[in-house]
Amino acid sequence: MLARVANNLFWMGRYLERSEHIARYLNVNYFSSLDAPNELSQSRDFVLRSMLFVADEEELKTTKTLNERDVLFDIGLNPEKHYSILSSISYAQQNANGARDLISTELYESINTLNRKVKNYSAERFVKSGLFEFTNLIKSNIASLRTKIRATLLHDEVYAIIMLGIYIERANQVIRIINSKYNDALIEKVNSGTSVKTSFEWTTLLKCIETYDMMRRYYRKTPTSHNVLEFLILNTNCPRSIMNSLNSINYYMGFLTKEEYPHKNSAAFLIGKLTSEYKYKTIEDFQEDLKGFIENLVDDLSLVGEKMDKDYFSLY
Repeated sequence: MLARVANNLFWMGRYLERSEHIARYLNVNYFSSLDAPNELSQSRDFVLRSMLFVADEEELKTTKTLNERDVLFDIGLNPEKHYSILSSISYAQQNANGARDLISTELYESINTLNRKVKNYSAERFVKSGLFEFTNLIKSNIASLRTKIRATLLHDEVYAIIMLGIYIERANQVIRIINSKYNDALIEKVNSGTSVKTSFEWTTLLKCIETYDMMRRYYRKTPTSHNVLEFLILNTNCPRSIMNSLNSINYYMGFLTKEEYPHKNSAAFLIGKLTSEYKYKTIEDFQEDLKGFIENLVDDLSLVGEKMDKDYFSLY
């Protein structure tokens, strides 16, 4: 397989996963604020800043005043914003074109169909009343695409590369959403004196990642910072947890490297080391310095992506 084609497969998986997480975050964060228990969490400015923080933190740093219609358009359907859902779907479609011979007709046609739906969706309708409909359109179509990936492709190197892209992006998005909700909880504490440990934002976080029901089933307790972070970071049986993603990345990396003992500078060695390191962590190891833990994990995941690009996808 050409490195260019492998790169197309990898980024197709990443962009599809990214678009779903952004759509889900927009949906849950916006509508959960309507039932929030305090005035700050109901504030439009507070909600919009949280959305932009997840979509593109750098954009938030340069934006002083936020207009609801502009923020929703930029994150949803602005073709000039690289972080918009429209851009992610478009990039996924372009990468699918580059790997057309290796993916099924069913998967390829479904990506093209979704791309057309998103491009043809009325921006005016979206910013006025279409947020719920549009984000559910993205979520349902990405779920369908994920099924087609699993059900219509050979489970070989092609499949493994796509899944690597999906799981690396999932880990990145989940840690970004955790970071966003943690920041929201800190802001709540400063402005209204709400305890960070029992903040409403932890419930919103679980719903943003679609793990609320399973977390309640597992712990049978009200969500707190302790049990939510333990569930989303360390629980290997939670399909959206960081640990589950690391295990999956480590597993699919085995399709690309046959070395029993990978070189210490390789992507396979790095992800194996990272997986082993986090396997034996406990919630107490990072709860006191969650911000530092998040920054380190983001750096580690970025390094894994860079190593994979150098080992498998680089054209030079």
